[in-house]
Amino acid sequence: MANQNVFGGFQVNRSLLAGGAVLTGIGAVLGLAGAAMVGVALASAGRGWVQQLDTPPSALASRTLREAKVASMAGWEAWRAEHGSSN
Repeated sequence: MANQNVFGGFQVNRSLLAGGAVLTGIGAVLGLAGAAMVGVALASAGRGWVQQLDTPPSALASRTLREAKVASMAGWEAWRAEHGSSN
């Protein structure tokens, strides 16, 4: 009973509790290290994939935005031609 505390009938084995806490801490550190390794591997693979692209993502995004603006303006003009100007 030297290793145990009694709290209203609740007996805690402190050495077992300490061992579990240590193992949980070690597991958390290992899990964090594994997550960091996965993140680095995915970032590296993504960087390599982007470098292989013919068109950089920024140029592709600006071209798509330009096309969307032109399509929007064409739709607006078609609607105005169909319904007439409200002015």
